[in-house]
Amino acid sequence: MRHKERIKAMRANVDILTLTATPIPRTLNMAMSGMRDLSIIATPPARRLAVKTFVREYDSLVVREAILREILRGGQVYYLYNDVENIQKAAERLAELVPEARIAIGHGQMRERELERVMNDFHHQRFNVLVCTTIIETGIDIPTANTIIIERADHFGLAQLHQLRGRVGRSHHQAYAWLLTPHPKAMTTDAQNVLKRLPRWKISVQVLRWQRTDLEIRGAGELLGEEQSGSMETIGFSLYMELLENAVDALKAGREPSLEDLTSQQNRSRPADAVAIAR
Repeated sequence: MRHKERIKAMRANVDILTLTATPIPRTLNMAMSGMRDLSIIATPPARRLAVKTFVREYDSLVVREAILREILRGGQVYYLYNDVENIQKAAERLAELVPEARIAIGHGQMRERELERVMNDFHHQRFNVLVCTTIIETGIDIPTANTIIIERADHFGLAQLHQLRGRVGRSHHQAYAWLLTPHPKAMTTDAQNVLKRLPRWKISVQVLRWQRTDLEIRGAGELLGEEQSGSMETIGFSLYMELLENAVDALKAGREPSLEDLTSQQNRSRPADAVAIAR
């Protein structure tokens, strides 16, 4: 967000094109409300197959089968365990479960050179299973890695799950994503809603539906504030347009827009509890 604001500050009139695979709720809400233009690239790369996605309660037999199936066809596996303190134990548990695998560990708290060495070794297939955190979420493109297993998938939102799922299936090979969860009673209501509504579409171009669902669950955030998701507690699109119209009318009439008038207009247009929160 700050980077985009810096670009806007360079010149008064500058056109900005934002390219994203997973728009945040506020950005998507701006596009859907007409405040920003929206274009969709709906053509997948040639020979690209959609990632087959499965949501399962954690089962060690499922984990073993998924890993063996991938390494037996000469591929590689991401095993996402997003807890740095216990990631070593998770890797040891995985080594006992699948002794046939060559396992490496990668996370953001490692020394830069050590992490670079691990990722380079994984890229050159010296390891076939990478136990990692969400450090792989962006900037990773390894065509031979075509299975991702996410432990405690209930800790992630729809947008992040889609982003993580995109780490596999980057070639013409069929890719698989296994989203593993605890028993439903151990999950929050929001997490259950995310996983219940998690779509299993067979073509990746329907990602916009993921984002709409994510917007419904997480909320659109603040139009003028820093919150990029969550309940809208101050100014939304309709109120913003109303305030803008009043300011334009004041300027046309030769008056300076009054901040007090705009504030009172805002308070009249918001519920009492929202006003209390803002104060």
